[in-house]
Amino acid sequence: MNSFSAIKPSCVPFLTAKRNLIIGLVVSCLAAGPLFAAMTPEPAQTANSVSTTPRKNASPWWKHALIYEIYPRSFQDTNGDGIGDINGIIQRLGYLQNLRVNAIWLTPIYPSPQKDFGYDISNYEAIDPMFGTMADFDHLLAAAKAHHIRVIMDMVMNHTSDQSPWFKESRSSRNNPKRDWYIWRDGKGPGIPPNNWESEFGGSAWTYDPTTKQWYYHKFLAAQPDLNWRNPAVEKAMFDACRFWLNKGVAGFRLDAIPELFEDPELRNEKILPGTNEVGSPNEEQNRTENLPEVHVVMRALRKLVDSYPGDRVLIGETYLDNIQSQLEWYGGKAHNELQLPMDMQVGFIDRLDVNEFRTKINQAETQLDGYMPLFVFDNHDNDRSWNRYGDGKHDAAIARIVATILLTTRSADLMYYGQEIGMVTTPPKTLAEVKDPDGIRGWPKYKGRDGERTPMQWDPGKNAGFSTAAKTWLPIPASYKTVNVQVESGQPDSLLNWYKHLIDMRADNPALRDGQNIMVDTSNPNVLSYLRKNPGAGPSVLVTMNFTDQPHTVSYNLQAQGIQGTHASALLADQGVAKDIDLNHVTLPPFAVFIGTVQ
Repeated sequence: MNSFSAIKPSCVPFLTAKRNLIIGLVVSCLAAGPLFAAMTPEPAQTANSVSTTPRKNASPWWKHALIYEIYPRSFQDTNGDGIGDINGIIQRLGYLQNLRVNAIWLTPIYPSPQKDFGYDISNYEAIDPMFGTMADFDHLLAAAKAHHIRVIMDMVMNHTSDQSPWFKESRSSRNNPKRDWYIWRDGKGPGIPPNNWESEFGGSAWTYDPTTKQWYYHKFLAAQPDLNWRNPAVEKAMFDACRFWLNKGVAGFRLDAIPELFEDPELRNEKILPGTNEVGSPNEEQNRTENLPEVHVVMRALRKLVDSYPGDRVLIGETYLDNIQSQLEWYGGKAHNELQLPMDMQVGFIDRLDVNEFRTKINQAETQLDGYMPLFVFDNHDNDRSWNRYGDGKHDAAIARIVATILLTTRSADLMYYGQEIGMVTTPPKTLAEVKDPDGIRGWPKYKGRDGERTPMQWDPGKNAGFSTAAKTWLPIPASYKTVNVQVESGQPDSLLNWYKHLIDMRADNPALRDGQNIMVDTSNPNVLSYLRKNPGAGPSVLVTMNFTDQPHTVSYNLQAQGIQGTHASALLADQGVAKDIDLNHVTLPPFAVFIGTVQ
């Protein structure tokens, strides 16, 4: 692993001496969350406060938020059953505060048969005993607030579990009052579904119910029947569930599969595209089952509900979109009345180090969203980790630093996934018998599912990586845990974890990186991505430059058009081999190197 240098100019107080002392002291005791929390100074930014008191003349907290996705099954086990729980999250809040996380997003912890690991909800207003109790959740809210961290719930509005009381009523008879809460239709003939729509998990999106002799629609598993959002009673029930959690004090919701909320009422067939998907089903255009205009009416109503609560509650959307124009629609366009933070998957999931593609996609997000703040994300629980998607097998650590740099130095709110900051790798099952993910079971062996990116968090080099005392954890601990873990990396100045910490500190404390305009420079260079974060005040701006190749490159910058008269840059953070005080007319970058420095 290459080393790097973090420089502390007197004008940029982003890393205090006290913070350095803490890093040195906690190496051997990082696993003790409460001790770590006690030693950590409170973040200086008022935006980190979880107070719901409205603040005058302040940006909403989410505008500059660092949001950390937690997959509760895999974060920390405290009762020895091999599965993470709510108390485990509480235990690790000190670590998250030290990382300067503003909010945690919890994947579903509601009661569920676990056919899709919580995304099949049977009760929207309770806690699955697997994770703890409602009292545990209330404790989490209070403890998180004490650590200046907000809690965001995952809200699955598209579908329920087939074990939901709602669906049990709906399927009981054609005359049940809840029959129209779901999408039931007659088939085209014996054994023939209503149309050609395919499930995301493979096979028909329709399942026949022999009791009532009709088919019900499910975009995902048959155990996840889609709700009928054309029925006002469904909206009322789901909005009531949102109120339940908002009344408890959650900071908002991440909305799962939200573009899929509505379907073509005429049930017209999808256009079949060439080839098959990862689970072997025909590729379909999906214009009949995704991004229908009616979904925006619901989003505006939900935004109105959320805005009626104090504290800048937030709506985050799982929005895999093809273009920047579609992204803008999810904000509500000029009206600014839908999601505050629809996820931007167009940057983080390019999945190759293509300078021109990154330059284009970042610039679109910075200049074509009517001033909205993009939410960039490279990692989540549904995709191979970025370490594997971008790495070349030889320079993986250096490339991971590039990914971190893009995420944390662009003008954006940022979403991280647990373990991303230490370089956890995708560890897929080795045999079909080991697969837990239903998507992987159907797709094996071509597609091994999502278990590989959901393995337990690696805290230390001890038993089960410090995740659990169980004889067997719900997913195996990756072999990398002996060296890739929080405790070890905290003691290594050049670790990926410390790279992330330096970036997060600069992002929070440097005015240019926090509020500055994002301006692309050296825009014809096919090998080096460079941009300027222009200080909105009189202080220095920040130049960010990254070599995307395995060869050294020399670049030059004339920034006078951006109001920068100086010809030198002083490093804030740089890889080994990059000068710390550089001449902008001649900047040499080693392979996959990063330089971040002040200019004025």
